[in-house]
Amino acid sequence: MAGQWVPRDHDELTAGWRLWLELGSSAWPRPDWDGSPDEAVRGLRECVTACDEILADYLAAGGSADADVAGLVRSMHLAASWICELWSGDTTPLDSERMALLHGDLAGFADHALGVRTLLAEGGGWASLTL
Repeated sequence: MAGQWVPRDHDELTAGWRLWLELGSSAWPRPDWDGSPDEAVRGLRECVTACDEILADYLAAGGSADADVAGLVRSMHLAASWICELWSGDTTPLDSERMALLHGDLAGFADHALGVRTLLAEGGGWASLTL
């Protein structure tokens, strides 16, 4: 992910920090994963909800819908939503082909999330923290 993000004010910095924290653990199934695709994307569903809350709070505080941080939040929403739509509710056991497809989808999201986290950390001044 190319680009640079520099927060314009405290509200944008706060939204960026919240997004950075949220993206730290949402891409992969948790240790208690039951093996279903539906459960595998639970973290992504939670990420979509968190992104909705982060954006709503930022806008309610007077932030601009055109701000870079708003675009970053929306990009995460888009990156996760289609995967959630595709796999949510699917409780069919995974064969090797479907496992590879699910893994590819989650890996694509994880790559995007890492790019956004890196951009946020560099612009927000917390790049020394472990990504």
